[in-house]
Amino acid sequence: MRSFTNRQLFQKYLAPTSDSPLALEIIKAKGIYLYDPQGKSYIDLISGIAVSNVGHRNKKIVKAIKKQVDLYLHLMVYGEYIQSPQVLLAQALVNSTKIPTLNQVYFTNSGTEALEGAMKLAKRYTGRTGFISCINSYHGSSQGALSLAGDENFKNSFRPLLPNITHIVHGREEDLVYINNKTAAIFIEIIGGESGVRKASKSYFTALRKRCDETGTLLIVDEIQTGFGRTGTFWSYESMEIVPDILLTAKGMGGGMPIGAFIADEKLMKTLSFDPVLGHITTFGGHPVNCAASLATLNYIVDKNLMDSIPQKSQLFVDLLVHPMIKEVRAAGLMIAVEFENFEIIQKIIKKCLQNGLITDWFLFCTNSLRIAPPLIITIKQIKIACKIILQATQEVEMEINS
Repeated sequence: MRSFTNRQLFQKYLAPTSDSPLALEIIKAKGIYLYDPQGKSYIDLISGIAVSNVGHRNKKIVKAIKKQVDLYLHLMVYGEYIQSPQVLLAQALVNSTKIPTLNQVYFTNSGTEALEGAMKLAKRYTGRTGFISCINSYHGSSQGALSLAGDENFKNSFRPLLPNITHIVHGREEDLVYINNKTAAIFIEIIGGESGVRKASKSYFTALRKRCDETGTLLIVDEIQTGFGRTGTFWSYESMEIVPDILLTAKGMGGGMPIGAFIADEKLMKTLSFDPVLGHITTFGGHPVNCAASLATLNYIVDKNLMDSIPQKSQLFVDLLVHPMIKEVRAAGLMIAVEFENFEIIQKIIKKCLQNGLITDWFLFCTNSLRIAPPLIITIKQIKIACKIILQATQEVEMEINS
């Protein structure tokens, strides 16, 4: 029988997501580094897209996983059995919000599934069918989440999608008029992720909260990328001093394990339990091993005070990434976009960085910017090394363009 390499198996058996995957083979990961079969190390400057907030294979998370594996794995569909990892994580998440009305948690397998659950919850609670999201926003790739996506090219091939979706401009206060008494909920990111780290003002979010209150619309805050310390506070809504009706989380939540959740008030959540019973259900949501990993992640971030150093680390990236080809650096903690002229330049820089042992990426709806979202544990020394590699790649691309 013919023997295939892992690369050949990858090309033969794994369904592709693009015609040009990185196709980087990794055999080990630790901290901020990934390692290929030849032993070459790569600085992971994107954390698997804002997932490995506490670093790859963090000892505390691995210990929690092993401890839970020795007890039990999946027992029953979500919501039926009392399982220690679930209830302890739910308690910790509720406490982390510091908001009395965010008092119950529904666990899912991913951010997309958290959003889908929140869409159903909003329709069930309000009796309305209209939704609002932002242009150039991204909330997942399933049918409902894709309907909310704010980029037409990304979803045109999959129509028809859900009706009654309105898109507004993130941060533009005059657009809030589109929120009305037919709107079940607005889904919004505090920091626009796939739009390339876009911020809105505190006054905008104050006005948004007021408009939702006036119209009986639920304010659903998507913290799938920004939660678990990424922007310098545990939740990014804290910096805007607003109260979400429903909070979405995933990505950095699991320490590398797949898990998501939506968090809301008990009076909302109970509407999913009757008329019909089991109005929302998941087989693997709240998997005990993933919940154990998530609780260890949450505790590690808090116990190690990881958020305290994020402003300094963020500013260091901004200060060091200076070059004539760099047009702008937008930062929200360790969620950073480095803007260049166009996607062609970005592609060349990404390739050169990879050759020099650094992994970066671009944004779905902002293809002229480099994505930087390293593990929160990255050190000052490591940041300096990473920036040196990016600047060297930028310099080489500039020389090629001018030659």
